[in-house]
Amino acid sequence: MSFFSNFQSDKCPGTISGNPLNGMCEKVCIQAQKIFDACIKQIQIENYSLTLTDNVPASPTYPLTFISARSTSSSGNITSLNIERIPDKPTCARVQVTVAIPVEVLYTDANGVEGVAQSTISVSEDVILFVPAPSIMPYRVTSEVSAVCAEGRFVPESNTFSVNACLTVILKIAIDVELLVPSYGYCAIPPAQDYSQEVCAGFFELPLYPQGKVCSKQ
Repeated sequence: MSFFSNFQSDKCPGTISGNPLNGMCEKVCIQAQKIFDACIKQIQIENYSLTLTDNVPASPTYPLTFISARSTSSSGNITSLNIERIPDKPTCARVQVTVAIPVEVLYTDANGVEGVAQSTISVSEDVILFVPAPSIMPYRVTSEVSAVCAEGRFVPESNTFSVNACLTVILKIAIDVELLVPSYGYCAIPPAQDYSQEVCAGFFELPLYPQGKVCSKQ
């Protein structure tokens, strides 16, 4: 069982049917990340140079043949952050930032041995976001990222890969807060349902002994 596999309870997440106030019993304080603003940018970059580090195996035989590369984390590393308030829009600011996306690169070396290495793709953002007024608890700029590199070629002069990449970068203005929200109480946790291929289905349903009638005497 799970929340969404035929577990019947009004104390589980899911769609609301009827009056949404029915069952609401208290106001609770929860610790959460409040997102004041966010924006997404999806871009394609070409001929980006990937410098390889932490090769496994440690000493591949060059030249290398590119297989693929993709991000290893949904969190980007924020650097070179600069925030400037916009005079005619006091609640907004120009946010300039560099986001580094960690990626894992798969390849084969000259001997046909498969290897893996680490690298990063860095992109610069220059956007306008809502930025809250100064407070004791400071806001922070965070990023969620994704990168996929389906094409790449080895550059022997620098032992790097030149790749074409599809990138998604989401920038957020966030603060960890104590938030007051209405509540229906604690969730009812359903019992776990073990996965099974049910290879014996149909067999265990058979009767233990034959159920035919005993032959009558002539």
